[in-house]
Amino acid sequence: MKAEELTENVDILDGVTATADANILTVKGEKGEVQRHFPSRKVLVTTKDGVVTVCAKKATAREKKLLYTFRAHIRNMLRGVKEGHMYKLKICSGHFPMNASVKGNTFEVKNFIGEAVPRVMPILEGVDVKVEGDIITVTGINKELVGQVAGRIENLTKRPGFDMRIFQDGIYLTEKDGKTL
Repeated sequence: MKAEELTENVDILDGVTATADANILTVKGEKGEVQRHFPSRKVLVTTKDGVVTVCAKKATAREKKLLYTFRAHIRNMLRGVKEGHMYKLKICSGHFPMNASVKGNTFEVKNFIGEAVPRVMPILEGVDVKVEGDIITVTGINKELVGQVAGRIENLTKRPGFDMRIFQDGIYLTEKDGKTL
C-alpha cells in the first residue's frame, strides 16, 4: 500500500547551517563541515526556514525505510558538527604489557601478546585518536568514520581461533557517544 506523501522534519540546531542541492546535504557548524549525498530519486532532501525536510511522494515500504534512514543520517550529521562524536576503547593486557601509540597518521600496538613486530593501522582523515594510559579516545564530526576507526582498532587485536572468554588480551570498545557498553 502506497502512502500519498510521507514527510519528516529535522530541526537545525543553533549555530549550525544546512544547505541542500540535488539531494546533497551540506552541514556546517562549530566543529567543521560534513557533506553527504542521499542517492534516491523518490526521497527528496530539502532545507527551508531552519528545518531539513525529507519527503517521499507515493511512498512504498522501500521509500519509507529510506526516508527514516536519511532522517537518522541527518540527525547524526547535525549532532556531529555541533558536539562531535566520541568513542572510547580500553586496553586490556594480562601477561604482556601492551603499548599503544599514535604516530602521525597511524595507530600502532606494540608487544601485543609478546609479538616482536608491531601491529599498525592507518587513521582515516577527519578522525582524531588519543591514547591516555589504558584509554583510547576516538573523536570526529562524521559518526561513520569515527565508528569505523574504533572498530578497526578493536579488530587490530583480535585473534581468530582463540576463545575471547579465556584469552582476554586486546582492545575493547567501552563507550559509544556517551553510552556505556
